[in-house]
Amino acid sequence: MMPLTVADAGTDYIVKRIGGKPEVKKHLENLGFIVGTGVSVITIIGGNVIVKVKESRVAISREMAQKIMI
Repeated sequence: MMPLTVADAGTDYIVKRIGGKPEVKKHLENLGFIVGTGVSVITIIGGNVIVKVKESRVAISREMAQKIMI
């Protein structure tokens, strides 16, 4: 298991665990980051991570991406 921030761009991964406080977990869940869901890093730009999740592109901060384990 590793955080989303060290994922290779363009490779598909599965969300294994989401850490953080309950409100952070709920926010990520609302964005589509649910355990068992497929994710793929598109790019990392200036501290933000652009991720493809559930056929959508989502930009999250590096700190948020650290809480998503793949």
